[in-house]
Amino acid sequence: MACTKTLMVTNIAGNIGIVLQKKVKLNRQVRSLRHPTEKERSVSAVKLKVRKKGKQSCATMVAMNEGELISENSTTVKLSALVTVRNNNLLGSEMVNNLLTVFFPQNHTKALLLQLVSTNLPPGRTEGKLSKETVLKLSEEEGFGGISSYKVEFSVDSNFGSPGAVTVVNGYENELFLESITIQQNLHFSCKSWLQPNKLYPDKRIFFLNKAYLPSETPIGVKEMREKEMVKLRGDGKGRRVPSDRIYDYDLYNDLGHSNSHRPTLNPYPTRCRTGRPLTTTNGAKVESRPSESELIYVPRDEELNDIKREAIDQGKLMAVFRNIMPALTDKIMGNQALFNIDYFIKESGQSILFNLGGAAQDFFKFDPPKVFSRKRSHFLQDDEFGRQVLAEFPLSIERLKVFPPVSKLDPSKYGSVESALKEEHIIGQIEGMSIQQALEDNTLFMLDYHDFYLPFLDRINALEERKAYATTTILFLTKMGTLKPIAIQLALPTGNPNTSSKKVLTPPTDATSKWIWQLGKAHVCSNDAGVHTLVHHWLRIHACLEPLIIAAHRQLSVMHPIFKLLHPHMRYTLKTNATARQTLINAEGTIETDHTPGRYCMQMTSAAYKDWWRFDLEGFPEDLIRRGLAVPDATQPHGIRVLIEDYPYAADGLLIWSSIKNLVRTYVNYYYKNCNAVSSDNELQSWYAEFINHGHPDHKSASWWPKLANPEDLISVLTTVIWLVTAQHAVLNFGQYPHGGYVPIRPPLMRKLIPKEEDPEYSNFVMDPQRYFLSSLPSLFQASRFMAVIDIGSAHSPDEEYIGERNDLSSWLGEPEIIDAFNQFSMEMKSIEIEIKRRNADPKLRNRCGVDALPFELLVPSSGCGATGRGVPNSVTA
Repeated sequence: MACTKTLMVTNIAGNIGIVLQKKVKLNRQVRSLRHPTEKERSVSAVKLKVRKKGKQSCATMVAMNEGELISENSTTVKLSALVTVRNNNLLGSEMVNNLLTVFFPQNHTKALLLQLVSTNLPPGRTEGKLSKETVLKLSEEEGFGGISSYKVEFSVDSNFGSPGAVTVVNGYENELFLESITIQQNLHFSCKSWLQPNKLYPDKRIFFLNKAYLPSETPIGVKEMREKEMVKLRGDGKGRRVPSDRIYDYDLYNDLGHSNSHRPTLNPYPTRCRTGRPLTTTNGAKVESRPSESELIYVPRDEELNDIKREAIDQGKLMAVFRNIMPALTDKIMGNQALFNIDYFIKESGQSILFNLGGAAQDFFKFDPPKVFSRKRSHFLQDDEFGRQVLAEFPLSIERLKVFPPVSKLDPSKYGSVESALKEEHIIGQIEGMSIQQALEDNTLFMLDYHDFYLPFLDRINALEERKAYATTTILFLTKMGTLKPIAIQLALPTGNPNTSSKKVLTPPTDATSKWIWQLGKAHVCSNDAGVHTLVHHWLRIHACLEPLIIAAHRQLSVMHPIFKLLHPHMRYTLKTNATARQTLINAEGTIETDHTPGRYCMQMTSAAYKDWWRFDLEGFPEDLIRRGLAVPDATQPHGIRVLIEDYPYAADGLLIWSSIKNLVRTYVNYYYKNCNAVSSDNELQSWYAEFINHGHPDHKSASWWPKLANPEDLISVLTTVIWLVTAQHAVLNFGQYPHGGYVPIRPPLMRKLIPKEEDPEYSNFVMDPQRYFLSSLPSLFQASRFMAVIDIGSAHSPDEEYIGERNDLSSWLGEPEIIDAFNQFSMEMKSIEIEIKRRNADPKLRNRCGVDALPFELLVPSSGCGATGRGVPNSVTA
């Protein structure tokens, strides 16, 4: 989802009060836990800042196995290490830290205090033996945001054993980002976490050796620490979270409305990250209060965006402001009903905007042209392009027609007659001489069916100002050339009478009047499709349904767990992206509501889809294709299914990526889990999956369709589905929004008028000037430009994007070459898939991706540059 608000300076006064309320109670504890003076320590304090890493000798370690008990007889050994840290460059956080110094004693040591923890266990202890405390004083030369490496020495006994963890205390007044600790180049602790000042959080932070351990294999010296760390991350479910917290917990979607615009708690719905903001009463219902204008919605501190990502978003928002100035002024001066061509505000359109600006200056106020835009192209969506988009650009809604006419599942006592108005005579002349039964048997009839999704809400939607919609059903025919063409559109409206229906069928035009009506019909279908694409396929299925899986992973899987390590890059930025969405996108009067036809009912419609349609067992790629009738099981095919449309770019390229993901996951799971018992007895793994179901999807927790997690094959299936959803499927849904959907005239996200009937007063206006009527049905100029600005930001890759096949954490498996080989093989496969997609895009036989006016299908090309490129598959849900 697009990030449309800048990261704002934290509400200092509010957060200070919260932090103080929480921490003043601990003041006596902080004083009693103060660290000894330097004279009292047996430490090695090194202030030397390392500019370049030189070669280091191997650490002197005793020859002991992990998890052994150790004796008391020993001599001291020095272990050199490299510590890499980054200062905070967020002004708001700096201000909070400075203000807090007024209220807390300042006589503690300003340094980082580090101790190694042995994997071995001293007699009578439950945690590993500790090294002597090491003091690291950071250079005062570094400004905000600087990254520095420092050399330190740890003093350990010769019988200390192998380090399994390191504890760190931040004695400075500001938070610091600890990148890593490397002991003599062969023991690596990949920390990548914000350290809060010890005056706020007196507990020591724990970082484990960058090595994967199943719970049963955890070295005895760090076993208890492993469990304690997860308890800290879970919190106690009480109190209001502050920006520096690291707590992962669940709550309801009860925070989307505000005092002037109530929105009900979404039910049924997945859960989201708990913030602990106080409850308030709006419209007679208890809901969570909204954050203030300057306050960000809480996410655990390490889930915040880094500087590069944040700056890229801020730059995109700044450009959005400039590009909306002229459309906003035009609408203000000429009124919302004024017809002003959006082409004027797109670069390369050949059009000049207001005020006689020069070329370069004009372009500064214009949008980059979406890929579907061409100065030679009319405002009409041609039939062949409509069919191509269904397969290549917005490809998740098409279904095979199994019976004709299609059958609604709605209750006729509530919604009137649900019998279809589609008849044989509407399509028989468009299916190349076949009978309808033959076309069904030959798998050449398909549909976009939004009837049941929209109809229950249409009376409320159409009562909104400047919002008009139908519940559409579109029949498409697969031609001998392998392309789709629309052959009939059913437009349904509610009647309020269970004994009547209001349905009309449009067919391809035969004269000038029907040509314009056909165009209006397709525009309404595109508006339906844009809503389902954004609300159901994108927000609900990816963002909302997978957020609780990420929360459960942090609560129930240790960072040492091999499954956590596998999933870690696939969880990056998702919680922050979703929090931003709740703040500015899906909230009351947010950009989703203002830019899409359902308006204030957008999120209620996703709740209905979640209740009646979403199933985790059908979210895997092959299962989704089979559910929609686009594929059938076939053991003779490479992927176990046969796709029924040969030139279906999304399916053809997607199966390549799906297969590679599954092969990687199979190798990985089979390495750690040799049998069924290994899976069923892994308490962390089972707790993660159970919590994802019971706390993440409580309204579906009793459903019989949840996949089991009893053996390695079950685990392979679940993990492959998750990784597919957050990588390839999200890429198709998100990164084509602007390139393929950014030209509003041919894909309007909302419609303002219904198609006039002959008896309507507006019909004469339509006949007199059909083009004017058509354009007045589309979003206004400012509505269009605002929508383009939002999806342009959301469709853009930032410079710090990490793409599928790339991993920056291979040091976790240095002693496990089979795993590293599997990741390297996966990376090479992604490069091969990129080459294969390029070859397919040049094949003239594949008309849905190659040919005149057919854009190449690049949404599943693994790599990309920065910006809204219409390609690139990131590792996680980063937008």
